[in-house]
Parts: sequence; C-alpha cells; structure tokens
Amino acid sequence: MSIFSSLKAMFSSDSTPSAPTTMASEEYKGFTITPAPMADGSQFRVNGTIVKGEQTHAFIRADVLGSKDDCAAEMMRKSKLMIDQLGEGIF
Repeated sequence: MSIFSSLKAMFSSDSTPSAPTTMASEEYKGFTITPAPMADGSQFRVNGTIVKGEQTHAFIRADVLGSKDDCAAEMMRKSKLMIDQLGEGIF
C-alpha cells in the first residue's frame, strides 16, 4: 500500500447513511407515531413518521443520541409535543 493510499484511508469516511430501523408504533390523539432512528456514525438521529389517515409527515431532527432506544423515546416525546401544539397543522 502506498503512502497516498494510507492517507486517503485515514481521511476518507463512508458517508453513506444506513437505512433507518423502524420501531414499534404508538397511537396518540388519533395520530400514529413510528420512530425510525437513523444511524449517524456511532450515534442515532431522531427520525420517524407521523401519520393520520392518508396524510404522512416525515419527522427528522438534528438531534443525535447514543442509543437507538433513547432516540426512539426522544422522537416520541417530540412528536407528541408537536401534535399537542399543531394538531392537524402538521400536514
């Protein structure tokens, strides 16, 4: 291996995000909240969907947490807050 290959390997990163893992859904005030934590390096990004009837809202935030379960719990918390504040206005 040449020195340039070694340097390239040190400074390059695989920036291809892996597919989110869908977790158990929860019903809340007529909405279905489905967390789908997205791997982001060694952490997980808050991600999921909020659905009511035929309408779907993709829920993704900049927050990253250390575990998939903590990330799913945070997505649920933030989704419920958003539903309380906006209701149908989410869509």
